[in-house]
Amino acid sequence: MISVEGLSKSFKVAKRSTGLRQAAKSLFVRDYTVVKAIDGITFQIPSGEIAGYIGPNGAGKSTTIKMLSGILVPDAGTCTIMGYTPWKDRTAYVKHIGVVFGQRTQLWWDVPVIDSFELLRDIYKVPDAEFKRNFDLLVETLELQPIIHTPVRQLSLGQRMRCEIAASLLHGPDILFLDEPTIGLDAVSKIAVRQFIKTINKEKGVTVILTTHDMNDIEALADRILLIGNGSLLYDGTLQSLRTRFGAGKTITIDYRESSDPLDIPGTTLVSRSAERAVLAVDTEQAKISDVIARLSARVELLDVAVESRPIEETIVRLYKEYRI
Repeated sequence: MISVEGLSKSFKVAKRSTGLRQAAKSLFVRDYTVVKAIDGITFQIPSGEIAGYIGPNGAGKSTTIKMLSGILVPDAGTCTIMGYTPWKDRTAYVKHIGVVFGQRTQLWWDVPVIDSFELLRDIYKVPDAEFKRNFDLLVETLELQPIIHTPVRQLSLGQRMRCEIAASLLHGPDILFLDEPTIGLDAVSKIAVRQFIKTINKEKGVTVILTTHDMNDIEALADRILLIGNGSLLYDGTLQSLRTRFGAGKTITIDYRESSDPLDIPGTTLVSRSAERAVLAVDTEQAKISDVIARLSARVELLDVAVESRPIEETIVRLYKEYRI
């Protein structure tokens, strides 16, 4: 569905030193630095996949999304999406995509949400029957009925983001670009948005490209991740492959009757400990979880045990360090 080959994009950034003299000089002579936002990235995404596009601030994530959605024109390289070149075939192409930028809005600020939806229907020339079908589904699934007649400016951030996602899907796109869709949302709103994205992907086969700094979004949604840094694509694969690459590990949290007995178990690292609780990091290549629990139970009276995978953030940070980004 999406084929990107050697895509590159640079920007000219004005430089100016401090001081009145330099300010006056900049009125007549400007000094620029060329910043390479994207440097020859290549990847393919098949239909129906959810791909997480991640990287540190300034890595080029939003620039890539803007080129894939036809907003920006690259300096070099090619991009074909559903047979279209986004920046050349923009009028025909945009009918097939939905875009949500977490810090931008496509809704009209001073009018009720329903009016924005109807304006978008006219812009995309959505047939009445199709619009009603999509509208009813989105309002029900995203629980928009209580706020559909409320002006956008009066909505909370979580309510507005649900409306933004609905607005991007009213015309029934095949591809959904999500740039920080859960930024600033509370836990309840994040879960609702994630569940909805999984639903439209599974039931309608919508292809999703997700950029976010929230690794919980990536872990909950993405089948595959693409890591970008310094404008280049550094990693393309599954989360499981990434975890395997950096070594398997688990975290064990135990509650026990008050004790001060030592908990130095081979293959583990004691992360934290109080009189009645301890957290241990386990290298599963050196020690089996069952053996660790057995040794712990021999030293203290266990009341509860929880075993979890190491947070994905730790793995991503190690990947960043490997590439020094």
